[in-house]
Order: sequence, then structure tokens, then C-alpha cells
Amino acid sequence: LRIHEYLYFQVLSPGDIRYIFTATPAKDFGGVFNTRYEQIHLVPAEPPEACGELRNGVFIQDQIALVERGGCSFLSKTRVIQEHGGRAVIIADNAYDNDSFYIEMIQDSTRRTADIPALFLLGRDGYMIRRSLEQHGLPWAVISIPVNVTSIPTYEMMQPPWTFW
Repeated sequence: LRIHEYLYFQVLSPGDIRYIFTATPAKDFGGVFNTRYEQIHLVPAEPPEACGELRNGVFIQDQIALVERGGCSFLSKTRVIQEHGGRAVIIADNAYDNDSFYIEMIQDSTRRTADIPALFLLGRDGYMIRRSLEQHGLPWAVISIPVNVTSIPTYEMMQPPWTFW
């Protein structure tokens, strides 16, 4: 059994989802976070699966993209975001009720590579972030990534109420 490596990020805005979320890095492709971003935009890709040209690619430049699983490989999505100048991609499961099962993102059968970090997010978390942005009419969330959770006292850890830690 492989123990998952986790990476954490915190949504700073909108306030109704101001939680620390858990994600898992891609197993054998993508870069690593060499920089901690105190405030960076998490921009939902349009279209959500990010398998080709993006309608909102200009907003992904120098930001982090939130994309949805499905339609093409994890690596293809990562490359689309990288080509649009994104600093990283967070790929949410397309099973909106998934609140506990992390999928291992692996290289596809092509010989392509990607340099930006790629993270997998539980479907429930991705859904709740997108839903909050829609309810507030916002084009993106503001996040801090990565977050060192070992320095945060347990009683102060603001994890999503729908997730079991």
C-alpha cells in the first residue's frame, strides 16, 4: 500500500469556503512548488475539463487553474494549463460526492512532460469551491498554497466540514 503524499492549500476568499483543503501531487509528472504563494487566484477553467483551448485562458496566466477530471488525460490537462501560463493545476474529481478517495494521477502513454505542479482534489471539495464562486458571482477564489499544516495547532485547523480528516 502506497502512503499518499499530501499538499495543503487554504482558500482565503470567498469567506464561506475559507478552509484548508488537502490535495495529492501527480505521481510521475509535473513540477513541485518551489515558491509559497500567499495570495494567488484559483481560476476555474472554461471549459471545466480543460482538454483544449480555454475561453478564459487569459485569466489563468500566472495563476492556478481549477479543472475537472474527465475528457482527456491528467497530463493533457496539465499541459493545457501550462501552455496558458498557469503556475499550477488542481484537478478535481468529477465525482462530486467523492469526499475520501484520492486518485493517483500518472503519466499517460505519450512521451510528453509537464513542468508545472499538478494536484488531485476530492470531487466534493472541487464542487464546493466552484459552487461558492457561482453563488457569489466571482471569477476565481484567492488561495494560499502550499500551507504547512504542521505549524497550525489542531484546534485552529479549518478543514471543510464535509471532509473527515
